[in-house]
Amino acid sequence: MPRRRRSAERPAVARGQRFLRGRQERAVRERAEKGVSRPRPRSSRPGVPVIDIQDVHKTYSVGDIAVHALRGVSLRIERGEYVAIVGASGSGKTTLMNILGCLDTPTSGVYRLNGLDVRGIDEDALADVRNREIGFVFQSFNLIPRTRAQANVELPLAYAGLARGARHERALAALRQVGLGQRVHHMPSELSGGQQQRVAIARALVTNPAMILADEPTGALDTVSSGEVLSIFDRLNDQGRTIILITHEQAIAAHARRVVRISDGTIIADERGSSTAEAVR
Repeated sequence: MPRRRRSAERPAVARGQRFLRGRQERAVRERAEKGVSRPRPRSSRPGVPVIDIQDVHKTYSVGDIAVHALRGVSLRIERGEYVAIVGASGSGKTTLMNILGCLDTPTSGVYRLNGLDVRGIDEDALADVRNREIGFVFQSFNLIPRTRAQANVELPLAYAGLARGARHERALAALRQVGLGQRVHHMPSELSGGQQQRVAIARALVTNPAMILADEPTGALDTVSSGEVLSIFDRLNDQGRTIILITHEQAIAAHARRVVRISDGTIIADERGSSTAEAVR
């Protein structure tokens, strides 16, 4: 009987770690040959905002037409804030989210994430920044289908090269934090939509990022599951986590303590105050 290839038996986490380690080693060698050093985020310290963007513009070219998605946006978000960015379709909120998440770069203006000016840094460094400083939660969960909950949560740590034992311990702690300590070995298909989103939140938490960036996190959930997910965000913010919520729904935005409204690529309102969600806590 022909012997099965060993690589086919390796779990997704191990394969991902091996691939990324090889890519990182090649990048290090290339930078050493070129004499280029990679910028690193500065450590968190009092007085340094998590987000500081100044006069940011984003323009896309569609044929001969220039589309101005953002028109001079300035925004400062301090550590521990819970902010909802609200806007209708086409308002520019998705473009702003992509820039805040280092998934896109501004055409002009300044963006500092946790004290680091992200302009001009290379793609590998930017990927490191995303992995370490930002915890993403998306509407569609973005879990790996044939990978257990614990392994899904471990992925950012595997990409960072953390040892297996430390990955397991931190992933378990993150899953317990979102109430899924008994579901660590379940596949995504064995979990409800709300449970899958909680796995995604645990994955966002596991690297202890500077902020959690959630894009329409309840858009694919029923009312009960939406309430459970929002309660987790409320609790995380009470613990000092910085939460940025992208939404078009006023009821979802009401959970935040600050609401930034965007329209036609500009911020039209920045409202502060205690969240209405506190009334039901």
